[in-house]
Parts: sequence; C-alpha cells; structure tokens
Amino acid sequence: MTTLTINQLETAAFAEQILDAELYESVLDETFSLISVLHAAYRIRQSWFGNKVQVHIINNIQNGLCPENCKYCAQAVDSAAPIEKYRMKSEDEIISEAKRAYESGAFRYCMVASGRGPSEKQVEFYSGVIQKIKANYPIQVCLSSGLMGSDATTKLKAAGLDRLNHNLNTSEENYAEICSTHTFQDRLNTLKAGADAGIELCSGIIVGMGESNADLVSLALQLRKLNVQSIPVNFYLPIEGTNLAAPHSLTPEKCLRILALFRFLNPQAELRVAAGREYHLRSLQPMAFFAANSLFLDGYLNAKGSDAANTYQMLKDAGFEIDSSFTIDELSAESDLVGVGPSGSEFDIKIKSKADLRPTL
Repeated sequence: MTTLTINQLETAAFAEQILDAELYESVLDETFSLISVLHAAYRIRQSWFGNKVQVHIINNIQNGLCPENCKYCAQAVDSAAPIEKYRMKSEDEIISEAKRAYESGAFRYCMVASGRGPSEKQVEFYSGVIQKIKANYPIQVCLSSGLMGSDATTKLKAAGLDRLNHNLNTSEENYAEICSTHTFQDRLNTLKAGADAGIELCSGIIVGMGESNADLVSLALQLRKLNVQSIPVNFYLPIEGTNLAAPHSLTPEKCLRILALFRFLNPQAELRVAAGREYHLRSLQPMAFFAANSLFLDGYLNAKGSDAANTYQMLKDAGFEIDSSFTIDELSAESDLVGVGPSGSEFDIKIKSKADLRPTL
C-alpha cells in the first residue's frame, strides 16, 4: 500500500486494468492529496469526454404512491415526506416536458415513474411516448420505472429507448440496511434484462447511507463488471419524513474523492454528479467536473436544485462546454425556460412544488 502512487491508479485506468480492490480505498483517505487525485481523474475524463458536460433533466412522470420501503426515498410506502403525489402524467404532458427539456439544453430526458415496476399496459404507454419523443426532438431518452423483465425491456428497446436507469444504490453487503421489499439481486436482474435487450444501462449510487469505503469500491467494481455506460453519483439528501438518518461523514472533499474513485474504476462511463451536489459540495461544486462529465439540471426527484442560470454560469466560469444543440450563452439568456430553484451558494433542501413537478400544466 505504501508503494502505490496516484500515477499507478491513472495508468491502470488508461490500460483498462484493475488493481487490488483494497488499493482503491487509498483514493478515499488522505494517502494522496485531493489535488493530485482530481488532476489524475481529470486526465482520464478528458481523454474520453474532452471538456464537455452533458445536461440531464428529470421528469417525474408518476410521483409517490410506491409500495417499496427504501429508507432513503421520500416516495417510499412508509415515508412521511410532504411530497406531491400523482398518478401517471398524460402523454401530451410528458411530450411537452420533453420539448421543454430539449429547449433547456438537455442532452438526455429522464422519465422516472415511482412503483415496484411497470404493468404490461404501462410498458405499452411508455413505448408510444418514447416513439413520439424520438420522432420530434433530437434528444436521448432514459426511463426509470422499477423492476423489469425481458419482455418489458425488449418492447422498450423496439420503441427506441436509449437508456434504462435502475440504480444499485449501495453495495450488496449493505443493501439489506436500506430496503427489505426487494433485493440487490432483483436490481441486478433488471439491469441484466436491459442489457440483454440491447439498451444502454444507467445505474449508480446514493452516498451517505452508512456505507464503508470498501462498500464504495465494491459498488464501483460491480458497475464496471456490468459495463454500465452511465453512473449517477447521488449524495443523500435527508428530506424530512424519510426513514434514514442524516448523511454519514460526507464533506465536500469526501464527495470529490468518491467521484474520482468512480472515474478511476469506470474510466469510459458517463459519470454524473447527481442529487445533493449543491447541499454537500457547496463551494467546491465546479471541482466535481474534473471527474464527472454530466449533471442534472432543474433539480432531482423531489428536491429542488440550483437554478439553470447559476448552473450554466458555474460551468462556463470553470471553462467547461455543454453537449447540446445550444450554447451556454444562449441558454443563460433563455433561463426562464427552466424552473428557478434555490441559489447554489445558499442551498437548503426544498421540496418541489406541484408547479415544479408539472410545469407545463
């Protein structure tokens, strides 16, 4: 361990080699300075993604009313979080929000439906919506709708779905601590069904749920084994009414080291700094993009994020470009297209209102 250098970790990433799992834990402690870790992560990120950042926008097409008991989730069956709950949005509403996402600079439109998994009727509905979005807007489409089997994923692939999201959230060893209504293997099975159907995979983590450094390395390796193309790294937001305690041992520096770890172990994956970037990274948010190459705009599932103008200005000030049909300057001038949330400099957890969740009504 004492002979390991940051250059060895970087070289292994470029060579697509994996070192002993224990060695990667050194990224998460003080073995290497934060600057050296981020500098190495940036060289890897730049090699595959240049200086561009992909913008993703989430649409909660169904919110709350979920039978699962994931402790971290404001939409869980036993959550008392004060969220807006509603059944599936109409096709017109979902497509209108896809148009809005595209015009807001989104590279990918992420539809998220609460629940254990979709019925056959819902899969048919999704298929029709996906076909219409793809026919009308040059935007990538991702769907997150719980547990799925091969019949569902095959139909969604035929409809033109680009990506299937199903987060593993934590390591297999830690999973029973956060949920009991389904298993880690259930989630793996859903990802396998998506991969077998030929759909790109999006799967990530929620950091701050009692996991160890070994758990973080284990999950990063699991995602690599699955060849996951997109990895959202969420930092747990302790929304009042959920059944999980406040985040464990998260500091801006630890968050940055975690992003770098996932870059070392998944060098070619799109790495997204997702929920909680404002709350946990605070003034160090721009440094996240030395490892990550995508973000969520306009908030998360049930929590607001920083407003579009602040986000685009942050990226511009840090010297990054966005992967979009529009420039940062054009989008900043049209920032009223996106709902305005709290400023990133004074971030507090705020629940999305009905107007935030259903802006085209």
